[in-house]
Amino acid sequence: MASTIGRIRALQLGRQIRHFSSSPTRYAAEVKSLGVLGAGQMGLGIALVAAQRAGVPVTLVDSSKAALDRGLGFAEKLLSKDVSKSRITQEQADEARSKLFPTTEMEALSEVDFVIEAVPEIPQLKFDIFAKLAEVCSKHAILATNTSSISITKIAAATTKDPRDMSASSRVVSTHFMNPVPVQKGVEIISGLQTSAETVDTAVAFCKAMGKIPSVSADSPGFLANRILMPYINEAVICLETGVGDRDAIDAIMKNGTNVPMGPLQLADFIGLDTCLAIMKVLHQETGDSKYRPSVLLAKMVDAGWLGKKSGKGFYDY
Repeated sequence: MASTIGRIRALQLGRQIRHFSSSPTRYAAEVKSLGVLGAGQMGLGIALVAAQRAGVPVTLVDSSKAALDRGLGFAEKLLSKDVSKSRITQEQADEARSKLFPTTEMEALSEVDFVIEAVPEIPQLKFDIFAKLAEVCSKHAILATNTSSISITKIAAATTKDPRDMSASSRVVSTHFMNPVPVQKGVEIISGLQTSAETVDTAVAFCKAMGKIPSVSADSPGFLANRILMPYINEAVICLETGVGDRDAIDAIMKNGTNVPMGPLQLADFIGLDTCLAIMKVLHQETGDSKYRPSVLLAKMVDAGWLGKKSGKGFYDY
């Protein structure tokens, strides 16, 4: 046991030294192909940016062909908009589109160098997916998750039945992209207890190749972005729920008083109220701190199916 603990401490210390060095990506492996699991808004955004900016072929996997068709239709819309605004040429749009390869078969990920999972924030769903990815993907492939709240250590543990076998779990990392992916520059890189320094370095380098600005954070509930953002949104909902202010007053004071582009209630609608609730539940459960208790109103709105922009109704109507 002492040797195991020593190895873990050595890995952690080595990672810290490397990431504070002047060449934090010198251990990065080259990524020549990407797999994205989930063709929703996040998955499609990640796939499109990788094809455009990193210039790699992207295998886009979803269990639903309808979801794949919707995702590719959205990609066409985004590319056409960029062409119309002279941000890119038609040739560049065609090239990016030609790098997207949709499929309903997870086995198609067997040859890619890097996989990013972007499915809903359901822990068991992610655990099952990573158990499958460990079987399907090549032994060198980085297995990344876009989770915004679920423990990377737990996700990594799902890749093996023997915790001593770190052949797959050491390649698990989080690349938490911000929404909408084509616009937002930030991405969180989060390592689990098992994650190797080489895996983190490769994730950092690849996100930079996608034109993103990575920030490295620890595997703690909510990580950085949502540990700060979601309690802010939740408190705004509580203010509405308890009558401290109405919807418009809450959003207006934050927009006009703190210079944010949209108020917390409108932002919650854009993120998805179900996603906000799921993250608050994780924060509350894993920290045991009552300050993360989800708003009663937030839970009721999710029960009603008022999920925000994606359902057409949330705090606002769409």
